[in-house]
Amino acid sequence: MAGSNGKQKTARDMILSLALIGIAAAVVYFLSVPHDDHAPDLKRVDYQVELAGARRAASYPVAAPEGLPSTWKATSVRFQGGGSDRWHLGFQTPAGQYVQVEQSTRKRSEFIDQASQGGSATQRTEKIDGRTWTRYAGGRYDALVLQDTPGSTTVVAGTGSFEELTTMAEALKME
Repeated sequence: MAGSNGKQKTARDMILSLALIGIAAAVVYFLSVPHDDHAPDLKRVDYQVELAGARRAASYPVAAPEGLPSTWKATSVRFQGGGSDRWHLGFQTPAGQYVQVEQSTRKRSEFIDQASQGGSATQRTEKIDGRTWTRYAGGRYDALVLQDTPGSTTVVAGTGSFEELTTMAEALKME
């Protein structure tokens, strides 16, 4: 009988040890792992220097917004010269979505597919500042595409709504 009491004590000690380890692991998890479900705060970038350089170097009028509310936050900018003269300007909208302005001299179909990430032209168009923008949908990004820019294609695309895309397209000035 003395042997069975020792086995029960050993099993009980093992269960208590596992419970203690579980509690310690839970404490470490809750203290060391961040639990913020909010998107990270993106840093605002100043794009004026890159814009001035792109406008000097590009073979087409470079588009950038004027008069957007300060709640639109510029988050990325780059100009790639050479064969494609590609301009990119990315924004976070007031609703936390992403909208980008893309321009390039690359082959239109390839450039639109890349900028909209697989979007296809719809039958809907938008008249903005006397120009016709075609809506693209079905890709990762929805897009508004302007194809009558001399020597380039302009795409406003992103996860934002068509209203946000339109707001960006309305604000664009090309110089």
